[in-house]
Amino acid sequence: MRKLQNNLYITKQGAYVHKERETIIIDVERSKVFQVPIHSISGLFCFGNILVSPFLMAFCSENNVNLSFFTEFGRFIGRLQGKKSGNVLLRRAQYHADDNKKIKIAQAIIAAKINSSRAVLQRYQRNHGQHDLISDAIKKLNYSLMQTKKTNSLDYLRGIEGDAAANYFSVFQLLIKPELQTDFIFTVRNRRPPRDPINALMSFVYSVIGQDISGALAGIGLDPQIGFLHADRPGRDSLAQDILEEFRAWFCDRLVLSLVNRKQIKYDDFIKEPGGAVLLKEDARKSLLTAIQSRKQEIIRHPFLNEDIEVGLLPHVQALLLARYLRGDMEYYPPFFTR
Repeated sequence: MRKLQNNLYITKQGAYVHKERETIIIDVERSKVFQVPIHSISGLFCFGNILVSPFLMAFCSENNVNLSFFTEFGRFIGRLQGKKSGNVLLRRAQYHADDNKKIKIAQAIIAAKINSSRAVLQRYQRNHGQHDLISDAIKKLNYSLMQTKKTNSLDYLRGIEGDAAANYFSVFQLLIKPELQTDFIFTVRNRRPPRDPINALMSFVYSVIGQDISGALAGIGLDPQIGFLHADRPGRDSLAQDILEEFRAWFCDRLVLSLVNRKQIKYDDFIKEPGGAVLLKEDARKSLLTAIQSRKQEIIRHPFLNEDIEVGLLPHVQALLLARYLRGDMEYYPPFFTR
Protein backbone atom coordinates (compact mmCIF):
# COMPACT_ATOMS: atom_id res chain seq x y z
CA MET A 1 0.00 0.00 0.00
CA ARG A 2 1.22 3.48 -0.85
CA LYS A 3 2.52 5.45 2.13
CA LEU A 4 0.67 8.67 2.90
CA GLN A 5 2.98 11.62 2.42
CA ASN A 6 2.33 15.25 3.21
CA ASN A 7 1.17 17.93 0.82
CA LEU A 8 2.88 21.30 1.07
CA TYR A 9 0.53 24.27 0.72
CA ILE A 10 2.29 27.56 -0.02
CA THR A 11 0.21 30.70 0.44
CA LYS A 12 2.78 33.41 1.31
CA GLN A 13 2.77 35.85 -1.59
CA GLY A 14 6.18 36.39 -3.18
CA ALA A 15 7.64 33.16 -1.77
CA TYR A 16 10.36 31.40 -3.77
CA VAL A 17 10.39 27.59 -3.64
CA HIS A 18 13.48 25.74 -4.76
CA LYS A 19 15.45 22.51 -4.41
CA GLU A 20 18.68 22.20 -2.45
CA ARG A 21 20.21 18.72 -2.53
CA GLU A 22 17.43 16.47 -1.17
CA THR A 23 15.30 19.18 0.42
CA ILE A 24 12.65 21.70 -0.58
CA ILE A 25 13.34 25.22 0.66
CA ILE A 26 10.93 28.15 0.87
CA ASP A 27 12.45 31.64 0.86
CA VAL A 28 10.56 34.81 1.71
CA GLU A 29 12.30 38.11 1.03
CA ARG A 30 15.53 36.17 0.40
CA SER A 31 15.44 34.53 3.84
CA LYS A 32 14.88 30.81 4.37
CA VAL A 33 11.68 30.25 6.35
CA PHE A 34 11.04 26.54 5.79
CA GLN A 35 12.93 23.40 4.78
CA VAL A 36 11.63 19.85 4.39
CA PRO A 37 13.05 16.57 3.00
CA ILE A 38 11.95 16.33 -0.61
CA HIS A 39 10.93 12.66 -0.47
CA SER A 40 8.41 13.28 2.30
CA ILE A 41 6.24 15.39 -0.02
CA SER A 42 3.71 14.03 -2.49
CA GLY A 43 2.23 17.35 -3.61
CA LEU A 44 3.07 21.05 -3.84
CA PHE A 45 0.09 23.42 -3.98
CA CYS A 46 0.99 27.04 -4.81
CA PHE A 47 -1.57 29.78 -4.20
CA GLY A 48 -1.04 33.14 -5.87
CA ASN A 49 2.31 34.77 -6.60
CA ILE A 50 4.60 31.82 -5.82
CA LEU A 51 7.84 31.30 -7.74
CA VAL A 52 9.06 27.72 -8.28
CA SER A 53 12.57 26.98 -9.53
CA PRO A 54 13.05 25.01 -12.79
CA PHE A 55 15.13 22.41 -10.92
CA LEU A 56 12.31 21.76 -8.46
CA MET A 57 9.83 21.56 -11.34
CA ALA A 58 12.05 18.95 -12.99
CA PHE A 59 12.20 16.93 -9.77
CA CYS A 60 8.40 17.01 -9.43
CA SER A 61 8.01 15.88 -13.03
CA GLU A 62 10.49 13.01 -12.69
CA ASN A 63 9.17 11.77 -9.34
CA ASN A 64 5.41 12.07 -9.84
CA VAL A 65 5.03 14.87 -7.28
CA ASN A 66 1.79 16.76 -7.91
CA LEU A 67 2.70 20.42 -8.56
CA SER A 68 -0.46 22.52 -8.87
CA PHE A 69 -1.05 26.24 -9.18
CA PHE A 70 -4.08 28.18 -7.93
CA THR A 71 -5.04 31.83 -7.70
CA GLU A 72 -4.54 33.41 -4.31
CA PHE A 73 -8.17 32.59 -3.48
CA GLY A 74 -8.18 28.96 -4.56
CA ARG A 75 -9.27 28.87 -8.22
CA PHE A 76 -7.33 26.18 -10.05
CA ILE A 77 -4.95 27.44 -12.78
CA GLY A 78 -2.88 24.46 -13.89
CA ARG A 79 -0.80 21.45 -12.94
CA LEU A 80 2.64 20.25 -14.02
CA GLN A 81 2.34 17.04 -16.00
CA GLY A 82 5.44 14.86 -16.13
CA LYS A 83 6.03 11.78 -18.21
CA LYS A 84 3.02 9.52 -18.69
CA SER A 85 3.03 6.68 -16.18
CA GLY A 86 1.24 3.37 -16.16
CA ASN A 87 0.49 0.90 -18.90
CA VAL A 88 -0.69 2.35 -22.21
CA LEU A 89 -3.17 -0.53 -22.39
CA LEU A 90 -4.94 0.89 -19.34
CA ARG A 91 -5.46 4.26 -21.02
CA ARG A 92 -6.62 2.50 -24.16
CA ALA A 93 -9.20 0.62 -22.08
CA GLN A 94 -10.29 3.93 -20.58
CA TYR A 95 -10.64 5.64 -23.97
CA HIS A 96 -12.53 2.73 -25.54
CA ALA A 97 -14.84 1.80 -22.66
CA ASP A 98 -18.22 0.81 -24.09
CA ASP A 99 -21.52 2.47 -23.17
CA ASN A 100 -22.45 -0.31 -20.75
CA LYS A 101 -19.23 0.13 -18.79
CA LYS A 102 -19.62 3.92 -18.74
CA ILE A 103 -23.17 3.61 -17.42
CA LYS A 104 -22.11 1.21 -14.67
CA ILE A 105 -19.34 3.56 -13.52
CA ALA A 106 -21.66 6.58 -13.58
CA GLN A 107 -24.36 4.67 -11.67
CA ALA A 108 -21.87 3.66 -8.98
CA ILE A 109 -20.51 7.18 -8.57
CA ILE A 110 -23.93 8.86 -8.43
CA ALA A 111 -25.25 6.27 -5.97
CA ALA A 112 -22.21 6.85 -3.74
CA LYS A 113 -22.69 10.62 -3.89
CA ILE A 114 -26.39 10.41 -3.02
CA ASN A 115 -25.66 7.93 -0.23
CA SER A 116 -23.03 10.24 1.30
CA SER A 117 -25.31 13.28 0.98
CA ARG A 118 -28.05 11.36 2.78
CA ALA A 119 -25.57 10.31 5.47
CA VAL A 120 -24.68 13.96 6.17
CA LEU A 121 -28.36 14.74 6.77
CA GLN A 122 -28.92 11.59 8.82
CA ARG A 123 -25.93 12.44 10.99
CA TYR A 124 -27.48 15.80 11.75
CA GLN A 125 -30.76 14.10 12.71
CA ARG A 126 -28.97 11.72 15.07
CA ASN A 127 -27.13 14.57 16.79
CA HIS A 128 -29.89 17.20 16.88
CA GLY A 129 -33.20 15.37 16.59
CA GLN A 130 -35.75 15.11 13.83
CA HIS A 131 -36.51 18.04 11.54
CA ASP A 132 -39.41 17.78 9.11
CA LEU A 133 -37.67 19.47 6.18
CA ILE A 134 -34.54 17.37 6.59
CA SER A 135 -36.59 14.18 6.96
CA ASP A 136 -38.40 15.07 3.73
CA ALA A 137 -35.08 15.66 1.94
CA ILE A 138 -33.82 12.28 3.14
CA LYS A 139 -36.91 10.58 1.71
CA LYS A 140 -36.32 12.29 -1.63
CA LEU A 141 -32.68 11.17 -1.61
CA ASN A 142 -33.83 7.61 -0.89
CA TYR A 143 -36.06 7.80 -3.96
CA SER A 144 -33.22 9.20 -6.09
CA LEU A 145 -30.96 6.40 -4.90
CA MET A 146 -33.47 3.78 -6.02
CA GLN A 147 -33.88 5.50 -9.39
CA THR A 148 -30.17 5.19 -10.18
CA LYS A 149 -30.63 1.41 -10.47
CA LYS A 150 -33.50 1.67 -12.95
CA THR A 151 -31.98 3.45 -15.91
CA ASN A 152 -29.42 2.81 -18.63
CA SER A 153 -29.41 6.42 -19.82
CA LEU A 154 -26.47 8.64 -18.91
CA ASP A 155 -28.53 11.79 -19.41
CA TYR A 156 -31.24 10.44 -17.11
CA LEU A 157 -28.59 9.60 -14.50
CA ARG A 158 -27.31 13.16 -14.68
CA GLY A 159 -30.86 14.37 -14.14
CA ILE A 160 -31.21 12.16 -11.06
CA GLU A 161 -27.93 13.52 -9.71
CA GLY A 162 -29.08 17.10 -10.31
CA ASP A 163 -32.39 16.55 -8.51
CA ALA A 164 -30.65 14.86 -5.58
CA ALA A 165 -28.15 17.71 -5.28
CA ALA A 166 -30.99 20.27 -5.30
CA ASN A 167 -32.82 18.41 -2.52
CA TYR A 168 -29.66 18.06 -0.46
CA PHE A 169 -28.69 21.72 -0.74
CA SER A 170 -32.27 22.88 -0.11
CA VAL A 171 -31.80 22.01 3.59
CA PHE A 172 -28.07 22.66 3.89
CA GLN A 173 -28.69 25.97 5.69
CA LEU A 174 -30.38 24.04 8.51
CA LEU A 175 -27.12 22.17 9.23
CA ILE A 176 -25.50 25.42 10.36
CA LYS A 177 -25.97 26.31 14.01
CA PRO A 178 -28.93 28.70 14.47
CA GLU A 179 -26.83 31.43 16.08
CA LEU A 180 -24.51 31.47 13.04
CA GLN A 181 -27.18 31.46 10.33
CA THR A 182 -27.42 35.26 10.24
CA ASP A 183 -23.83 35.52 9.01
CA PHE A 184 -23.58 32.23 7.12
CA ILE A 185 -26.55 32.31 4.75
CA PHE A 186 -26.67 29.50 2.19
CA THR A 187 -29.53 29.42 -0.30
CA VAL A 188 -28.13 27.68 -3.36
CA ARG A 189 -24.84 26.26 -4.63
CA ASN A 190 -23.05 28.91 -6.70
CA ARG A 191 -19.51 29.34 -8.03
CA ARG A 192 -17.33 31.26 -10.48
CA PRO A 193 -17.40 33.29 -8.35
CA PRO A 194 -18.87 32.06 -5.06
CA ARG A 195 -21.21 34.67 -3.62
CA ASP A 196 -21.41 33.72 0.05
CA PRO A 197 -18.98 32.35 2.66
CA ILE A 198 -20.26 28.75 2.57
CA ASN A 199 -19.92 28.55 -1.20
CA ALA A 200 -16.47 30.13 -1.00
CA LEU A 201 -15.36 27.41 1.44
CA MET A 202 -16.91 24.64 -0.64
CA SER A 203 -15.30 25.84 -3.87
CA PHE A 204 -11.90 26.07 -2.22
CA VAL A 205 -12.04 22.57 -0.72
CA TYR A 206 -13.48 21.03 -3.91
CA SER A 207 -10.64 22.57 -5.91
CA VAL A 208 -7.89 21.28 -3.62
CA ILE A 209 -9.30 17.75 -3.29
CA GLY A 210 -9.99 17.66 -7.02
CA GLN A 211 -6.30 18.19 -7.69
CA ASP A 212 -5.40 15.42 -5.25
CA ILE A 213 -7.64 13.13 -7.28
CA SER A 214 -6.17 14.27 -10.60
CA GLY A 215 -2.69 13.49 -9.32
CA ALA A 216 -3.78 10.07 -8.07
CA LEU A 217 -5.37 9.18 -11.43
CA ALA A 218 -2.35 10.30 -13.42
CA GLY A 219 -0.05 8.50 -11.01
CA ILE A 220 -1.49 5.08 -11.85
CA GLY A 221 -1.73 5.76 -15.58
CA LEU A 222 -5.30 6.94 -16.13
CA ASP A 223 -6.10 10.11 -18.07
CA PRO A 224 -7.76 12.57 -15.63
CA GLN A 225 -9.49 14.42 -18.49
CA ILE A 226 -11.49 11.49 -19.91
CA GLY A 227 -14.50 10.98 -17.66
CA PHE A 228 -17.61 8.82 -17.62
CA LEU A 229 -20.14 11.00 -15.78
CA HIS A 230 -18.96 14.52 -16.62
CA ALA A 231 -18.82 15.39 -20.30
CA ASP A 232 -15.39 15.97 -21.82
CA ARG A 233 -14.48 19.64 -21.93
CA PRO A 234 -11.17 21.34 -22.81
CA GLY A 235 -9.24 22.25 -19.68
CA ARG A 236 -11.33 20.16 -17.28
CA ASP A 237 -10.21 16.95 -15.58
CA SER A 238 -13.57 15.24 -16.09
CA LEU A 239 -12.55 11.90 -14.58
CA ALA A 240 -11.22 13.65 -11.49
CA GLN A 241 -14.55 15.47 -11.22
CA ASP A 242 -16.28 12.09 -11.49
CA ILE A 243 -14.35 10.65 -8.55
CA LEU A 244 -14.69 13.89 -6.60
CA GLU A 245 -18.45 13.29 -6.47
CA GLU A 246 -17.76 10.42 -4.07
CA PHE A 247 -16.02 12.80 -1.65
CA ARG A 248 -18.01 16.04 -1.88
CA ALA A 249 -20.50 15.43 0.94
CA TRP A 250 -18.49 13.01 3.08
CA PHE A 251 -15.18 14.90 3.08
CA CYS A 252 -15.66 18.43 1.74
CA ASP A 253 -19.11 19.46 2.97
CA ARG A 254 -18.68 17.89 6.40
CA LEU A 255 -15.35 19.67 6.80
CA VAL A 256 -16.90 23.01 5.89
CA LEU A 257 -19.78 22.50 8.33
CA SER A 258 -17.40 21.49 11.13
CA LEU A 259 -15.17 24.54 10.68
CA VAL A 260 -18.14 26.92 10.61
CA ASN A 261 -20.12 25.35 13.46
CA ARG A 262 -17.03 25.14 15.67
CA LYS A 263 -16.28 28.81 14.87
CA GLN A 264 -12.84 27.92 13.52
CA ILE A 265 -13.83 29.93 10.46
CA LYS A 266 -15.70 33.18 11.16
CA TYR A 267 -17.65 35.64 9.07
CA ASP A 268 -14.81 38.16 9.40
CA ASP A 269 -12.51 35.72 7.59
CA PHE A 270 -14.03 36.65 4.22
CA ILE A 271 -13.70 39.51 1.76
CA LYS A 272 -16.65 40.64 -0.37
CA GLU A 273 -15.61 42.24 -3.63
CA PRO A 274 -17.63 44.98 -5.37
CA GLY A 275 -18.80 42.50 -8.03
CA GLY A 276 -20.30 40.22 -5.37
CA ALA A 277 -17.57 37.57 -5.16
CA VAL A 278 -16.78 36.32 -1.65
CA LEU A 279 -13.18 35.27 -0.99
CA LEU A 280 -11.23 33.85 1.95
CA LYS A 281 -8.62 35.97 3.69
CA GLU A 282 -5.06 34.64 3.90
CA ASP A 283 -5.14 33.47 7.54
CA ALA A 284 -8.44 31.67 6.96
CA ARG A 285 -7.01 29.92 3.90
CA LYS A 286 -4.13 28.68 6.03
CA SER A 287 -6.55 27.42 8.68
CA LEU A 288 -8.62 25.66 6.04
CA LEU A 289 -5.59 24.00 4.44
CA THR A 290 -4.37 22.88 7.86
CA ALA A 291 -7.78 21.35 8.55
CA ILE A 292 -7.74 19.54 5.19
CA GLN A 293 -4.32 18.08 5.89
CA SER A 294 -5.30 17.04 9.40
CA ARG A 295 -8.43 15.29 8.10
CA LYS A 296 -6.39 13.42 5.50
CA GLN A 297 -4.23 11.93 8.23
CA GLU A 298 -7.18 10.29 10.00
CA ILE A 299 -7.62 6.51 9.76
CA ILE A 300 -10.85 4.94 8.51
CA ARG A 301 -11.98 1.46 7.52
CA HIS A 302 -12.34 1.23 3.75
CA PRO A 303 -15.80 -0.27 3.10
CA PHE A 304 -14.73 -2.40 0.12
CA LEU A 305 -11.16 -3.40 1.03
CA ASN A 306 -12.07 -3.85 4.70
CA GLU A 307 -8.67 -2.42 5.64
CA ASP A 308 -7.63 0.55 7.77
CA ILE A 309 -6.41 3.39 5.58
CA GLU A 310 -5.52 7.07 5.86
CA VAL A 311 -8.18 9.36 4.42
CA GLY A 312 -5.54 11.04 2.25
CA LEU A 313 -4.91 7.77 0.42
CA LEU A 314 -8.53 7.29 -0.65
CA PRO A 315 -8.06 8.98 -4.07
CA HIS A 316 -5.19 6.57 -4.83
CA VAL A 317 -7.24 3.56 -3.71
CA GLN A 318 -10.24 4.58 -5.82
CA ALA A 319 -8.00 5.20 -8.83
CA LEU A 320 -6.56 1.71 -8.48
CA LEU A 321 -10.00 0.12 -8.13
CA LEU A 322 -11.23 1.97 -11.22
CA ALA A 323 -8.16 0.84 -13.17
CA ARG A 324 -8.82 -2.78 -12.19
CA TYR A 325 -12.40 -2.53 -13.41
CA LEU A 326 -11.38 -0.95 -16.72
CA ARG A 327 -8.80 -3.70 -17.28
CA GLY A 328 -11.45 -6.35 -16.65
CA ASP A 329 -9.95 -7.58 -13.37
CA MET A 330 -13.16 -6.76 -11.42
CA GLU A 331 -16.83 -7.25 -12.23
CA TYR A 332 -17.80 -3.74 -11.12
CA TYR A 333 -16.27 -0.51 -9.86
CA PRO A 334 -16.75 -0.16 -6.08
CA PRO A 335 -17.09 3.57 -5.31
CA PHE A 336 -16.23 4.99 -1.91
CA PHE A 337 -19.27 5.46 0.30
CA THR A 338 -19.99 5.63 4.00
CA ARG A 339 -22.35 3.26 5.75
